[in-house]
Amino acid sequence: MSILSGKNILLGISGGIAAYKTASLVRLFIKSGAQVKVVLTPSAKDFITPLTLSTLSKNPVFSSFTNEEDDNAVWNNHVDLGLWADVMVIAPATANTLSKMANGVCDNLLLATYLSAKCPVYFAPAMDLDMYKHPSTLASFTKLQSFKNVMIPAASGELASGLVGEGRMAEPEDIVSFLENDMLNKLPLRGKKVLITAGPTYEAIDPVRFIGNHSSGKMGFEIAKAAANNGAEVILITGPTHEKVNHNLIKVVPVISAQSMYDAVHEYFNSVNVAILSAAVADFRPKEIATQKIKKKTDTLTLELEKTKDILASLGGIKKQQYLVGFALETNNELENAKGKLKRKNLNLIVLNSLNDKGAGFKGNTNKVTFIDNKDQITEFELKTKAEVANDLIHHIITKIHA
Repeated sequence: MSILSGKNILLGISGGIAAYKTASLVRLFIKSGAQVKVVLTPSAKDFITPLTLSTLSKNPVFSSFTNEEDDNAVWNNHVDLGLWADVMVIAPATANTLSKMANGVCDNLLLATYLSAKCPVYFAPAMDLDMYKHPSTLASFTKLQSFKNVMIPAASGELASGLVGEGRMAEPEDIVSFLENDMLNKLPLRGKKVLITAGPTYEAIDPVRFIGNHSSGKMGFEIAKAAANNGAEVILITGPTHEKVNHNLIKVVPVISAQSMYDAVHEYFNSVNVAILSAAVADFRPKEIATQKIKKKTDTLTLELEKTKDILASLGGIKKQQYLVGFALETNNELENAKGKLKRKNLNLIVLNSLNDKGAGFKGNTNKVTFIDNKDQITEFELKTKAEVANDLIHHIITKIHA
């Protein structure tokens, strides 16, 4: 999954021959999972049709403050467009449009939207060689970058005039790649490795039966997505679950039993910066596993159980620089039990949730948690979706590891 997935991208197109490439650019944004809206300057319509862009983006295309063909004219609100966008990309950005952007000229809808945008703005220059090298254009580049706008460098090659040199708009694939890399490099967990465990473990009784629990893995998967969306390289070690994730920063390691999860966690732990153990690991397993299916010959069956290895405690005993997070699902004396677990297992943070809280626990889409850290700081949260809880947890960790 691209870092652009789920993002609202506002594409501004100004009137240059490179505008024909924006059809491909819109398709690539859509393919990456983004939502796209397009704003054209009036002259851009000479090079690419609104119908083409509307069809590809699956959204109306805007080029003026009102819909000129509509007898009941509706105002196209540039402020709303600017607020909608997570990212604004102006491509092609002609010398004329760049100069107006740099000097606050506001004589069309695209420029009004640019001046209203609160999101990061990227611009991809496109013009002939002499125009690209002109001092006024170079001054526009410098001024726009001083406004924290990001320039997508132009390529060199054959230009519309027949000259060969710098000034070609970057190819659509290169624009998407530039955005992805630039956004990733600015994320707070870029360069960090995060290990996450999720789901239940299944402890075999015989070839067809097992001891397990009701964990769905939802919480761990949401934490993995939140960490990856903040730039982390994620190793997600998961027991059996129906949950799925598709993200190019998440490596999924499937396991079955507590022992296989223990082995996988220890394989990766020394190389990570953060470990978040949210899996519901079985505390006991059958001491003997039958090699054949156990037949129903008697009215009762006695199983002798033995303890599984405590994965969280084992990591607490060997951790060095890692920030270690555990989960505590309690039914009584919740706070005291969680604090005891935090201390015994040498954790940096424990996430407490109680089966007594409505909406918390296994299988559901919500959770109600309390963070307790090793400085005895306690933060309670209201009932939230598991995605929101995951974001709260990752943002808490970011503040701690960057403190």
